[in-house]
Amino acid sequence: MATLLSINALQASVAQAERQVQKDQVRVSQDADRLDASRDQLATDKQKLADNQRVSNQATQAAEKPAPAVNLNRAIENPPRAEQKLPAELQPPKPQVNTLGQTIGQFINTTA
Repeated sequence: MATLLSINALQASVAQAERQVQKDQVRVSQDADRLDASRDQLATDKQKLADNQRVSNQATQAAEKPAPAVNLNRAIENPPRAEQKLPAELQPPKPQVNTLGQTIGQFINTTA
C-alpha cells in the first residue's frame, strides 16, 4: 500500500511539474512574440535595403553618364563687334546739344 508520505511526495512532484509546464508555456509564448517581432523587423530591414540599393543604383547610373563636352573655342574667341555691348554705365555719354544745335564741346572749342 502506498504510504501517506509517498502520496504527498507524488503530489508535490506533480505540482512542481505543473509549475514547470506553466513556466515553459509562458517562455514559449514570449519566444513566439519575439520571433514575430524579429520577422517584422527583418521585413522592414529588407525593404530599407532594397530602397537603399535602388537609390544607390540610380546615383551610380547618374554618375556614370559623362557630362556634355564644353566647346571652349567659342569662349576664347572674340565675338564679332555687333555682338559686343558694354553695360550702360560703361558707355560714353551721349553729346548734349545747346539751343543753337551745337554740342557743348564744339562750342567751347570755338570760343576759346
